[in-house]
Amino acid sequence: MTAGLATSASSLFKRAQDCALWLIAAVHVIAAASLLVILASLTPAHAEDTAAKATTCTGKNLLEDLKTSNPAAYQTVLAEGAKIPNGENIFWKIEKPGIQTSYLLGTMHVSDPRVLKMPAGAPEALKSAKTIVIESDEILDDKKAMAGLLSNPDLTMFTDGTSIGKLLSKDDEARLETVLKSRGVPFSAVSRMKPWMLMSFLSLPACEMARKADNTAFLDKQIALDAVAAGKPVKGLETFQEQLSTLAAIPMDTHIKSLVETLKMGNKLDDVFETMTDLYVSGQIGLTVPMLKAVDPESDDESGYGDFEQLVVTQRNHRMADRASPILAEGGAFIAVGACTCRATRGWSNCCANRVTRSLRPLTPLVIRLRTSVFQ
Repeated sequence: MTAGLATSASSLFKRAQDCALWLIAAVHVIAAASLLVILASLTPAHAEDTAAKATTCTGKNLLEDLKTSNPAAYQTVLAEGAKIPNGENIFWKIEKPGIQTSYLLGTMHVSDPRVLKMPAGAPEALKSAKTIVIESDEILDDKKAMAGLLSNPDLTMFTDGTSIGKLLSKDDEARLETVLKSRGVPFSAVSRMKPWMLMSFLSLPACEMARKADNTAFLDKQIALDAVAAGKPVKGLETFQEQLSTLAAIPMDTHIKSLVETLKMGNKLDDVFETMTDLYVSGQIGLTVPMLKAVDPESDDESGYGDFEQLVVTQRNHRMADRASPILAEGGAFIAVGACTCRATRGWSNCCANRVTRSLRPLTPLVIRLRTSVFQ
């Protein structure tokens, strides 16, 4: 979770030690804004009608099913999840003597009402903050963002005569056409989209796409809109082009494998999305990867994940942490970034702590105090 946004349904998807489907958060700007604008310009009106009708989410919690059907596997998931650093929290309080308290919220880039509610304490922290920081402040202006993206079409579309159909087997191409048709989108309208564009679209359940088509803001955007309404400055840590360039740097074969695995999951992807949403809302994001391994253990292919983790997780963490350092040094910041980047030893919070400590030297080290009671 990455509005996304995000990630593969198997080889990358299951092996993502830092966030699984939330790695699609790297393209949340596409899923949440840019993709919809592009699709609106390419597809007939009945595509919007189809999305509008799919307002009810139909996914089920796979972990609850596992608890009943295979108690031993369920206990294994719990044990593995307990090993994940920062796996039970999405909200941190950042403190340093002499500096106004700041906060870090791990987000899920979706518009689900349960996610928009935010954990206990977050709304108050947001209200008290003097500066709001999100991944990209370009989400506040869709038209400007699209103009920037379209100025570099290679990031979103094949411009050399290639089409997605030429990169898929006949069976996988037919499967893609079927999935697109079920969402009211003709294959011809998106045949030249890069696979990460399609992934951001196909990885979201129809109910989420319906909310986005109805202009319901995803969590990060809603935070930014509320800040603007309150007259507070909103700062971004990345640009859309940087995010898309990150994805474009991953080998094409890796993207195609991810797309194919996502298509093969079919309706089960809705169940995965629902399960991940439940885990996020309950603050149990450390269970995500163990859960995915338990419910879909067939693929052991880790090819390409090293590139994916280095580019989408590690490098982005360092880049965002570097840019956040001077903001945190001023204090009073509320930072909202994808939950996947807040976890593990190379997670955003650790990355950020290291940089702020250096930038504030010779003051005493920064303390990021984990809030253990942010959930009701």
